[in-house]
Amino acid sequence: MQQIKRMSIFTLCLLICLGAGLLFFGCGNNSNRIRLNEVTHSIFYAPLYAAYNLGYFEDEGIEVTIESATGSDASMTALLSGSADIVLVGPETVVYSEGSQDRPVIFGQLTQKDGSFFVSKDNIENFTLDMLKGKTIIGGRKGGMPAMTLQYIIQNANLTIGTNTSAGEVNLRTDVSFAMIGSEFVTSGNEFCTLFEPTATNLEKEGNGYVLNAVGDFSGYLPYTCFATKQSYLDKHGDKAEKFLRAVKRGYEYLKNSSLSDSAAALAPSFSGMTLEELAIAVEQYVRIDAWCSSPVMTEESFTKMLEVINETTTETQYHPVYSDIVDNTIAEKVAGN
Repeated sequence: MQQIKRMSIFTLCLLICLGAGLLFFGCGNNSNRIRLNEVTHSIFYAPLYAAYNLGYFEDEGIEVTIESATGSDASMTALLSGSADIVLVGPETVVYSEGSQDRPVIFGQLTQKDGSFFVSKDNIENFTLDMLKGKTIIGGRKGGMPAMTLQYIIQNANLTIGTNTSAGEVNLRTDVSFAMIGSEFVTSGNEFCTLFEPTATNLEKEGNGYVLNAVGDFSGYLPYTCFATKQSYLDKHGDKAEKFLRAVKRGYEYLKNSSLSDSAAALAPSFSGMTLEELAIAVEQYVRIDAWCSSPVMTEESFTKMLEVINETTTETQYHPVYSDIVDNTIAEKVAGN
């Protein structure tokens, strides 16, 4: 009986030790994990997926999980609630969140131009913004960078936005969800829309429209998508954030320097519904317009231009945050210098 009791105690101790070991092992894994929440899943963010699929995060000793949201508000909610460590969102989302407890900050930039393209029902060889006069164009969601950038360039072309197209006003529609813009354009009588690749090119291949200039050709360089996190996360886990940015920069360099076929193959695991041809088209277009950042540093000049876009297209509220309160380039500058 005493022997059985001693064996039971030994077994219990063994189980406790094993449990503690497993717990320690699990915590060790979690200490290297980064939970990323992206505003949407788009080929526009290709450097991120190249880094993920090519094992660059593992090379840095971190484990990245990616979850897609249904919009920037959902991504920011995930960050502020603690269910995400880092978010990939438009920088305007961080501006809107100014004043939140444990404020979110931008620590790296991914894209530097609008990634959408004008699509027309007619084949236009030399497209100008004046051709939008008296027409309807389907843009992005109200309050998001695609819609605000489009509105900004239309207004700066001295065109009037309104619904009176017979008087030459440009009817800018912001009532169509991102995923439905293509189908709404095809089925409606609207003359123009803006679409990201490869949706734009696929629509043209199907005979439903013609891809014109990139919106970025008119807006110029503009901080469009960024990585943001809580200030407390940067303070505690700046080393992981640095490894993360370094891997993404390496993903950009791969896409910039590789053949289109190799780039498409690297991105394919993240886009099972797209062909290699479609992926190659998207990469070619985004490299051509210089959409991706070679450096993750968000400059004060580009930040100021973003605020200009926001404030010129928003009538309800004007935003004047301090650059250093919103952007922390400490890590980005280290990565850019490597």
